[in-house]
Amino acid sequence: MTTTGDRRLRITEYLDLDLDGEIWLCNRCNRVLGPARENYKRGLLLYDRDPREVHPPIVEGNFSFAPDPLWVRIVEFYCPGCGTQIETEYLPPGHPITRDIEIDLDALKKRLESGELILKNQRLEAAP
Repeated sequence: MTTTGDRRLRITEYLDLDLDGEIWLCNRCNRVLGPARENYKRGLLLYDRDPREVHPPIVEGNFSFAPDPLWVRIVEFYCPGCGTQIETEYLPPGHPITRDIEIDLDALKKRLESGELILKNQRLEAAP
């Protein structure tokens, strides 16, 4: 499923927000990732990585400088449409997935409609 909203805001390198549809989008393939009032990560594929694969030991022995999976987990998030890696989190084991982006959509829309802010090239700017 894709969208072509004209009020689209670039949030991160690979994540867009369609203000009209109030949805998260992959900006590489336009895949709808879910409602913008929820965590965008719910619409992504995740890969729970072994930290020793990502950061292999530098030296032999107990103190190898590789992260211990009993202390940290690495979670990678991918777009289900194109496979682009959108986010990575380092979390303690058992910790829930974080909600790192929460936008007050109502306030943002109000500021855009009042002319205080404008959208230019998918970026927010103060009105001149």
